[in-house]
Amino acid sequence: MSESINPSRTALLTIDLQNDFLHPEGAYGRAGQTADSITALPARIRPIADALRTRGGTYISAQFTLVPGPGGEPLIAPHLKKLRPFLTRGDFAPGAFGHTLVDELAPADYVVEKVAYSAFYQTRLEYILRALDIDTLIIGGIVTNGGVASTVRDAHLRNIHTILLSDGCAAFEQDVHDATLVSLGSVTDVMTCAEAVEVLA
Repeated sequence: MSESINPSRTALLTIDLQNDFLHPEGAYGRAGQTADSITALPARIRPIADALRTRGGTYISAQFTLVPGPGGEPLIAPHLKKLRPFLTRGDFAPGAFGHTLVDELAPADYVVEKVAYSAFYQTRLEYILRALDIDTLIIGGIVTNGGVASTVRDAHLRNIHTILLSDGCAAFEQDVHDATLVSLGSVTDVMTCAEAVEVLA
C-alpha cells in the first residue's frame, strides 16, 4: 500500500465537516441531529492532514452549500427539504459560520463548495486535482452512505485512486456505515486513520 502513495500527488479530501453539521450551535446541533461517531471525526483526521502536509501533500475540504435564493431563502432540493425540514435561512450559506470548516481542521488548502452528495458534481474539485497533478485521494467525512460514498464512486469513475478512512467517516447509524464500507470495498482501498498516518510517516 505505502509504495503506491506519492505524498506530493496525494490530497486528503474531507466531506462536509462543517459547523452546521458538527457544532452544537450549527443547524444540525440546534435540531438535535448529531452522533458521537460524527463529532469524533475531526480529532481522528487532523493527524493525517498534518502528516500529509509535512510530506508535501494537500488538504481539500468539500463543504455542503445551500445557495441563498430570492429573499435569502435557501435553494433546497425537495428530497432534502423533506428529509431535513429544520433547515432554514442562513444554514450552510457561503461565508456563514455554519458553512465553515470546523476549527479542529481549519484551514484547508482548498475549499470546494458542493450542492449535492458528490464532491465532484458541478464543482471545481476535478480542476484542482488536475492542476496540482493529484492522482490519489484519502477520503473521510460524513456521511459514509451519502457524500462520502458518492465521492468515492465518482473518483473511481475518473480513475483516481482512493483510500477510504474506515474510522475517518461516519453515518448516523453504525450498521449503515458498516454496510457502506463493505459495498465500497470493490472500488476503493480502505484503512484506518492510524494506518494512514503510519503510511505517511
